[in-house]
Amino acid sequence: MQYGYFDSEKREYVITRPDTPQPWANYLGSPAYGAIISNNAAGYSFVRSGADGRLIRYRFNELNTNLPGRYIYIRDDKTGDYWTNSWQPVAKPFDEFISECRHGTAYTTIKSEYKNILSEVDYYVPHSNGVRDNCEREIWRVKITNTGDTVRELSAFSYAEFTNLGNYEQDMVNLQYSMFISRTEYKDNIIVQHLNENTTHDGGKTFGSHRFLALAGADVIDCCGDREMFFGSYRNYGNPEAVEKGAAGGAHAYNGNAVGVLQSKITVNPGETKTFCYVLGEGNFDAAAVWVKDYADPAKAETELCELKNYWHGKLNNLVVNTPDEAFNHEVNTWNAYQCFITFTWSRAASLIYCGQRNGYGYRDTVQDIQGIIHLDSAMAKDLLKFMLSAQVSNGAGLPLVKYTHNAGNEDTPEDASYRTTTGHTHWRSDDALWLFPTVDKYIRESGDTDFLDEMITFAETDGGEGTVLEHLKRALDFSFDNMTDKGLPAGLEADWNDCLRTGRYGVSSFVSFQLYYALEIFANMAAFKNKDDLRGWAIDKRKTLGEAIDEYLKEPDRYLRAITEEGLKIGSAESDEASIWLNAQSWAVISGKASGDYAQTILGTVNKNLNTKYGVKLFAPPFTKFGMPVARMILFNPGTKENAGIFSQSQGWIIQAESKAGNGNRAFEYYTHANPCAYNDKAEMRRLEPYVHGQFIESDYSPYFGRANVHWLTGTASTMMIGAVEGILGIHPQYDGIEFDPCIPSDWKGLTIDKIFRGKKLRVEVINETGAEKGVKHVELNGATLDGTVIPFDKLGGDNEIKIYM
Repeated sequence: MQYGYFDSEKREYVITRPDTPQPWANYLGSPAYGAIISNNAAGYSFVRSGADGRLIRYRFNELNTNLPGRYIYIRDDKTGDYWTNSWQPVAKPFDEFISECRHGTAYTTIKSEYKNILSEVDYYVPHSNGVRDNCEREIWRVKITNTGDTVRELSAFSYAEFTNLGNYEQDMVNLQYSMFISRTEYKDNIIVQHLNENTTHDGGKTFGSHRFLALAGADVIDCCGDREMFFGSYRNYGNPEAVEKGAAGGAHAYNGNAVGVLQSKITVNPGETKTFCYVLGEGNFDAAAVWVKDYADPAKAETELCELKNYWHGKLNNLVVNTPDEAFNHEVNTWNAYQCFITFTWSRAASLIYCGQRNGYGYRDTVQDIQGIIHLDSAMAKDLLKFMLSAQVSNGAGLPLVKYTHNAGNEDTPEDASYRTTTGHTHWRSDDALWLFPTVDKYIRESGDTDFLDEMITFAETDGGEGTVLEHLKRALDFSFDNMTDKGLPAGLEADWNDCLRTGRYGVSSFVSFQLYYALEIFANMAAFKNKDDLRGWAIDKRKTLGEAIDEYLKEPDRYLRAITEEGLKIGSAESDEASIWLNAQSWAVISGKASGDYAQTILGTVNKNLNTKYGVKLFAPPFTKFGMPVARMILFNPGTKENAGIFSQSQGWIIQAESKAGNGNRAFEYYTHANPCAYNDKAEMRRLEPYVHGQFIESDYSPYFGRANVHWLTGTASTMMIGAVEGILGIHPQYDGIEFDPCIPSDWKGLTIDKIFRGKKLRVEVINETGAEKGVKHVELNGATLDGTVIPFDKLGGDNEIKIYM
């Protein structure tokens, strides 16, 4: 079943059926002020932190019909009939109510028509350059048009349900305190919620805070600040008594649950449109009064929306592709790219699934997230990359959780009780700092900023000192070599990428072994570029020795093991009854360069035979049902779910990279299509998640709900799938001194085009594949001249360039 379509020109997903299987959401704002909104206007807002800065409520794991949100109730004052601009919560019948939701890049527009009244609400947070500035507000720009032939007398009611505490968990459960610290007050088109208003700042904690909802461009005739008074007894969001009666009631919250309800009267002549704005934010009457004045002019909201679209579309226009597959184009050009920026911005901090409890950046998550936007905004990527390098400890490891308040050179570590208490992380993980190597490498190749290797960056802990970026990378390698097993392979420590796989402190992780093998190659190349022959030689020797150990202990005829426990038990052996073949071990063997040629084809064939399904490649098979704790913690999940032989979406990007590196274009694209949410736009009732963004995992054929996707938006899948598409299938490979295009595509693609901005130069690339090749470039033309080799030197590029790639 299809609930909407892609508007590629406007870069929007258009929902035409509002009864989606789950709330289909969008993100608004920046870390200064963030908001999540569903296609029926449900969701929540927060300032600076999804965990501790909540402004309005959202109840997790609730039925779709019982969710608070940003509602606009509209009442016909002559007939008493009422509805909401969004289909929910009043839910008028579809034969009378026409609804359309357009999710765009950091804005959402919900439009409906009922009984000759067309209403349209644009929800957005003004652009703030992605920094923590003072942009602590969101706008609901409302347009109401009379499409009939008689004058209409209407009332409009806003609805926002304030939290009583910024910490969402305490707001919902600590009721003996939270219900008695709040009151509302109204003045001059503004309703304000006061919290702990008799207190001041104390010990760095903010007390005496205020939130507001204001109306600009229309007059408020009545208001309500008390939730129970607004709804009446035994009613819900779909039938509030105040709207039914046509009077907000004027009641204010004194204790209890505070809401922002502002009622206005609207007379609309035939063909006429009335426009006004609600402004929601943090601040007192004085702060809100400024916005009431500013947004009284309808041009302000229109200007801000244009700025917002231009900002995001400008970033996304740094790479635009046109291939024979529309679903691929939608993902690469808009939705996967936009999701990469959202994940880059919010890590795993706030969604309709993630509640915001993790008040910080996961090291491995964030360093990988950076990779997804490097080709679109390398400067933004660099800023966060430097931040993450400053969260690396002088022993080479990364802090498992980097606090939002991170202060480089002054942090504690998992070796300190204070860090363990604050973050819940008690040990080092084996993979964290190794993700720096591909991320730093991609940044330098995209930007050309080779001096970055010489930048000095402070280490995280107190008295940790500082070092160049190259020194940080060398320390990361040293950490792995300082934590080796007696087999000459890196130890799994607390965990590698898969937190459910625990091999013991001195168990072997093949994933980390391949990461280290890959990192040593990257480091050797960087050292060579910097003329540090001693470091280059050291890395080459270490890589050779590591490769020999990998072959001795981890290699089987048609696969690599996934791990060896401290007790010597092999995980992922052909002899194993459970979990005998693992996806990531084979993918990373090829990505790292350890497996090549015939053996690479053999292990990739084993994956295809044993793990491939029509909805993606399973993480391993068969699932764990008997062997479990303490090694295989994924046994806690049902078979086919999450890490227990589910289709873990992040890993799909890696197998696409591996197949592309091996030259298997047909298979790489098959895997891409299986994982592409856009490819399931007509199967929404099965997939359930938004058809425009990736989820964390898909239930595999071990589940009775094979193909159902789960945990939307904030997932490392965004970056790995982007890299699988851009570097793997499209074959875009920036070099220190230029750029190379080496596509790996389906044999039935006869061509494609790529428009890319590369270090300020415009590249118009045409790939010509008349012979139906999957991989391999015969020759390259730059501005009409045939080049020697396939790398296009940067110094030969002009401002605008025409490039032809002949396969």
